[in-house]
Amino acid sequence: MPEDQPSVVSQLLHHWAAGDEQALGELLPLVYNELRRVARSQLQRERPDHTLQSTALVHEAYLRLLGNQPPELRNRPHFIAVAARLIRQILVDYARERRACKRDGGVRIGVEYLDALPVSGDPELLALDEALNDLYRTDERQAKIVDMKFFGGLSSPEVSEVLGLSRATVNRDWATARAWLHRQMRRTETP
Repeated sequence: MPEDQPSVVSQLLHHWAAGDEQALGELLPLVYNELRRVARSQLQRERPDHTLQSTALVHEAYLRLLGNQPPELRNRPHFIAVAARLIRQILVDYARERRACKRDGGVRIGVEYLDALPVSGDPELLALDEALNDLYRTDERQAKIVDMKFFGGLSSPEVSEVLGLSRATVNRDWATARAWLHRQMRRTETP
């Protein structure tokens, strides 16, 4: 990203939040490749025969952003984090639709650590989404860190910048959240 681009992104985010819908259209080309990287990363955790593609995920996220009230976004990493959460929600919605068409009951998940989480199909994604939603109810800050790092691919310094926390706090919360999610998903695993 060119040096002056972060300030342009921040300005466009500010204009969009102020009600200028064209600003979002100008913003998309500046962050498009990064959003595709996020979408590709999330799709790699999906089943191999998934019908959605990264381009479609980015476009669906764009449409959802366009159709909603603009969130308060401070900068590029914050925008990417919000978009990553939207992309995750699109995949979860898709998995729920697909699951509704099937009648599969139990969910079995083998998890060692969140970093190596084998989210490779609809049941696993739904279980992770449920556990992450529980974490949002328990500790919203930790859940946001998981969203940004695991789904958004943001680094600890970027998460630190978005949330206004020290890197040590981000790393400590990341470790705690992984352990909590591991425990929650192990409970889902046992009959």
